[in-house]
Amino acid sequence: MKVSEILQVKGDILYTVTPDMPLVEAANTMAERDIGSLVVMEYGDLVGMLTFREVMKALHANGGALGAGTVRKHMDDHPLTVTPETEVNEVRRMMLEKHARYLPVMNAKTLLGVISFYDVAKAVLEAQSFENKMLKAYIRDWPAETTQEDE
Repeated sequence: MKVSEILQVKGDILYTVTPDMPLVEAANTMAERDIGSLVVMEYGDLVGMLTFREVMKALHANGGALGAGTVRKHMDDHPLTVTPETEVNEVRRMMLEKHARYLPVMNAKTLLGVISFYDVAKAVLEAQSFENKMLKAYIRDWPAETTQEDE
């Protein structure tokens, strides 16, 4: 299974912010939309990711307040990315090794979407469920073995 298949099922809703947006405004957007990440775009290019992890770090650093900082100050400015052709097992490995919960999907310099750890887990579970159904159907339809006497 490839990333492109996950994106097809997921849909194409994508939330972006600019690096100069106040962090408070970005955090409000995340809370209102019930999303865990925002893609940071500047002049049409991906320049970072803001996830709930960065928001929590900002809260901690500012004694429980977000302060007056911008997204640029707190974003991950070197996010891992994947392509539509990346295999899901590679995505799982990347996410686990780098503790990344959200990965932008890029086709050259074009942002196609973001996949989350949840999206990957859901896709893998659905693929395994389908495979299990096919195997069970195959086993159920297994032809009865014939013996020498039956011939």
